[in-house]
Amino acid sequence: MVVARFGNGYRVGMVSSAHSGLTVRPSARLVPWLRAWRTGLVPYDAVVDAVTEELGAGDIEHVVADLPGSWHPVPLGEASTLFARTHPDDIRLVLPVPGDPRGLPVKGPFTGAALTTGEAVIAGSSGLVPEITEHVSGSGDRWESVTWRVYPMGDIAAGHQPTPGEAEAELSEALHTATGRLVALDVARWRPELGVALSQLRRSEHGMDLPPGYDQRARRLYARAGVLERVLAIAETDAPGGAVNAHEAAERDAALRPLATACRQALMAACNARVG
Repeated sequence: MVVARFGNGYRVGMVSSAHSGLTVRPSARLVPWLRAWRTGLVPYDAVVDAVTEELGAGDIEHVVADLPGSWHPVPLGEASTLFARTHPDDIRLVLPVPGDPRGLPVKGPFTGAALTTGEAVIAGSSGLVPEITEHVSGSGDRWESVTWRVYPMGDIAAGHQPTPGEAEAELSEALHTATGRLVALDVARWRPELGVALSQLRRSEHGMDLPPGYDQRARRLYARAGVLERVLAIAETDAPGGAVNAHEAAERDAALRPLATACRQALMAACNARVG
């Protein structure tokens, strides 16, 4: 993380959503609520509330930068004009990684930014990439803010996007395989909190975080994938005290790689499912 010091005593640095304090990717919050709003099921104020209210951390500031017609960043609550003419089906979550740019334009600054961040929102002819900034005060208090940077869109690259049913089956298979390998590696010994997270994952059968209009399968998929994101963030971190050797780390990474892919596909399928 690159950190800069300013005269007022505050430090700021860019962090990825996977390693930030946010419990859900910002893009995976914004997309479903925008789709529900454009379907007429919720007011725009509900979109802003759902995106900015972070569990256990109060409100997180969200601003939109490079908004067409605006010379400076505006609060998310004042950016409804960017989405007001967009059909719900044209608002989509994209979670790209190097080597898998499905859902992104073939090239351009939006594609580069989305690949760097690992997430983005497509809204008609515009693309938005969240930049998460960690702030540290002189007294050590920490908080985060999110800047949504707007980019013009290019032609989208072709590629199959799994349906919620396909994504759910792939996630269940990947989870079963990875859990067995992680148990064999005794990762709970490295990080006891991982065992708690895995238990929570097994109990997460019904999701309540999606807005009205999504069916039960999408809700279940969203809930499981959301918890799994946190499990992966814990599991990918080497244990303190040197409890993980190079061989164990390589085995862990091999176990988690297909699970991370299935998790990304599940989140996209859930958020992009038909609303209403």
